[in-house]
Amino acid sequence: MCGISGLLDFRGVLQPEDLSRIGKRMGDTLTHRGPDHGQVWSDAEPGIVLAFRRLSILDLSELGHQPMQSESGRFVVIYNGEIYNFREIRQELGCDIVFRGESDTEILLAAIEKWGLKEAIRRANGMFALALWDKQTRTLSLARDRFGQKPLYFGHAASVFAFASELKAFGALPSWNRTINRDALSLYFRHGYIPEPHSIWQGVRKIEPGTIVTVNPEELIAGKDPVPEHYWDVFDLPARQQSAISSFGGIVDELDTLLQDAISKCMVSDVPLGAFLSGGIDSSLVVALMQAQSGATVNTFTIGFSEAAYNEAHHAAAVAKHLGCNHHELYISPADARSVIPQLPAIYDEPFSDSSQIPTFLVSRFAREQVTVSLSGDGGDELFAGYNRYIWAARIRSVIEQVPHWARATAAASLTAVPTTFWDNAAKVLPSLVCPPQPGDKAHKFADIMSAENFQEAYRRMTSVWTNPDALVIGGIEPETTMSSPDSWQTAIDPISNMMVHDAAAYLPGDILTKVDRASMAVSLESRAPLLDHRVAEFAWSLPDSCRMDSAGGKRMLREVLYRYVPRDLIDRPKMGFGVPVGEWMRGELSEWAEELITETRLKNDGFLEPSIVRDTWAQHLSGRRNWQHRMWSILMFQAWLDEWNVT
Repeated sequence: MCGISGLLDFRGVLQPEDLSRIGKRMGDTLTHRGPDHGQVWSDAEPGIVLAFRRLSILDLSELGHQPMQSESGRFVVIYNGEIYNFREIRQELGCDIVFRGESDTEILLAAIEKWGLKEAIRRANGMFALALWDKQTRTLSLARDRFGQKPLYFGHAASVFAFASELKAFGALPSWNRTINRDALSLYFRHGYIPEPHSIWQGVRKIEPGTIVTVNPEELIAGKDPVPEHYWDVFDLPARQQSAISSFGGIVDELDTLLQDAISKCMVSDVPLGAFLSGGIDSSLVVALMQAQSGATVNTFTIGFSEAAYNEAHHAAAVAKHLGCNHHELYISPADARSVIPQLPAIYDEPFSDSSQIPTFLVSRFAREQVTVSLSGDGGDELFAGYNRYIWAARIRSVIEQVPHWARATAAASLTAVPTTFWDNAAKVLPSLVCPPQPGDKAHKFADIMSAENFQEAYRRMTSVWTNPDALVIGGIEPETTMSSPDSWQTAIDPISNMMVHDAAAYLPGDILTKVDRASMAVSLESRAPLLDHRVAEFAWSLPDSCRMDSAGGKRMLREVLYRYVPRDLIDRPKMGFGVPVGEWMRGELSEWAEELITETRLKNDGFLEPSIVRDTWAQHLSGRRNWQHRMWSILMFQAWLDEWNVT
């Protein structure tokens, strides 16, 4: 895992020494992503500079250093990630190629020379973000892996075109004008993250997953923005043919074999390797298949909390004990968790408000004490129907289609007219196993969803932090995204499939993978997600609907494979989120910190958020009338981010 950055001085205004100096400064901002080695390559005549920071994982020698030139000298690449099938690609390339070292980077370059960039990365199985300079065509190509596991931003800064793994590298550009994109800010308050291709800064965009962007200096001079080209598109997955395997057992067998291969490929490393283990289905399956194939005891890592509603450590310990893992467990106090909060704006670069960023950082830091690579179970929910909203999708659509909108809106208004405290008190008579947490808030959330005009809007409300962010953001107009575009909602597939493909296209890269990448790379830890092997994704989407869910819930096929390795009683339990009680902390230990960030005077002076909305939401949360932890956390993370970047 590494950090990449660079620029193209397409108007030729920089001196050669300036190119190298700026390139080094950009690279130095990403040292946490690659603490082992740093190097800059530049060519003053076309005005190109590539900067690289290396976290050594494969071929720890100097032969694995980047920037790396191809054997012919035509191509220069910097690349962040891992190509898991690099050995198979090496065999496909043939024995006539002489390799200097054992790195996947060298093999990737050889594949690009033989097949071209698009075909090379279509054959690559892995996670990556790369920049490739072609000396012959004098073009710069930027590419990102299929699901967006590795980040890559690009944009203009006066007369230069720049790119980087993280936004902080753009701060090294002397000509960069930092202007907040208020439309993207509306998207942030809608989702809690800023979805691709948008970013918090005007003029800076994210490379979308599964795309290549080719930058031509002549077109930049002419004012033409580069257009992304898809080499793989998650929205094509629902159209896949169903599996030809006739028996249910045969499907489980094939998935078991496929997952073993995917996980085996992710275990190739020249440095210590382990796995995150929460005790849930996804991480337990990854660890089980790691241990089944490993000649050594697998190191597993989990953190626990004293608050029972947020603690899964005992489940993880039980799974690790059954599998015979070398389990590492660390219980975190509320003070330990809260101490991370001041670091979050710097770690995440742009506003980000999934509060599970806190335990994700803590478990990454804990694992880094023992290993340099850690496998995770990310992707299981999106590919195998693991989220609770999928279970309710069919019922919600049925009500929306059968009950007139006016009737649903009237019922919703009546439901929300009753304070959440009433529903909380009324639910106390129910058994704890039946009663959901925060029933009052869930009742109000349900009312909001059921008042939607159609199912697509209902889904959007399910996944929204703020349902009307334009009212909150001064001057913000929320752009259309894949989550909101009617054209992206496929009428040929069922509602669950539509939700799953949209989650995989937006929520997965924008929230889940961003959270894990920034948290792990902040401590120089490489995180790998074998369930996001594109072969696994394509197989998952080829399965019949009956393989997604059963009476026990979602992720049916993953559970069936896991039952072969772990007893059911260690796995079958309600799904828990990986979070911390930030809502309670805001009413207690964090209240003073929060209040300082959102005083009415400060909000007016900042000029980004409507003070009356913020203050009213805060008052409702403090009083306990509503649990607005997600809305308030999004506000506090934005305000803290303004302080970190010194934006006025």
